[in-house]
Amino acid sequence: MTLLHAASREALAAAELKLLDVDDFAAVGDDLFAVVGLLTREPGLRRALADSSAESQRRTGLVRQLFAGKLSAPAVELLEAVVSSRWSNPRELVDGVESLARTALLVGAERTGKLDTVEDELFRLGRIVAADGQLERLLSDTAASVEGKLQLLRTLVGSKVDPTTEKLAEALVAYPRGRRAVEGLEELAGLAAKRRERSVAHVTSVVPLTDAQQERLAATLQRIYSRPIALHVEVDSDLLGGLVIRVGDEVIDGSAAGRLDDLRRRMAG
Repeated sequence: MTLLHAASREALAAAELKLLDVDDFAAVGDDLFAVVGLLTREPGLRRALADSSAESQRRTGLVRQLFAGKLSAPAVELLEAVVSSRWSNPRELVDGVESLARTALLVGAERTGKLDTVEDELFRLGRIVAADGQLERLLSDTAASVEGKLQLLRTLVGSKVDPTTEKLAEALVAYPRGRRAVEGLEELAGLAAKRRERSVAHVTSVVPLTDAQQERLAATLQRIYSRPIALHVEVDSDLLGGLVIRVGDEVIDGSAAGRLDDLRRRMAG
């Protein structure tokens, strides 16, 4: 999600508080993603719902007119709260609804003890897509049929992932909103990690790391960054040896390949 202006941040924070009163997070998340799709297709509607010059009752009335009886009552109430707030622009209102949809599904996963699984599956799915250029192009093609892309994704994940993972990935493919598939999956995995108040370290190793090695590495990174760190580990035999660790924009390259590249640069210089 793009950075929000001050008014939109306040509006989203207020809606997030109301979201925590929901009982069925999965149902509300599904409903909100359907609204994201509608608002993405209908620019006139998103302008009307974000129009702060119009009376709040007019905007909430439009929500009830459109969605009462079609969406769950908690989702309609949440949308009324969303449109009654002031948003900086229509685009950011849609960003806010999308953020709420994602949060609803992630909170649902958290409360059922599945958040770790969802985070790991999103990361692994992102790595699978990143490793296949054609698959990435097909899933990211904005001109392609949405149903065709969803069918491709379902073929890829089958019944092998948690329903929350599948819903989040399908929403990304159906409503990319300027994001490519790999970028979006990495963002979702990051949101899941942030939900657990942990940063994400993307670790590339020449061989798989044992559980004990991962625990030691996580503890070391936690001491370095002074906060809990979630590891996402992938294997790349091209490294020759060692590890490459990326935390945000910072890269710690302890691989043999990285050291050789550094030596070549020094010699060339």
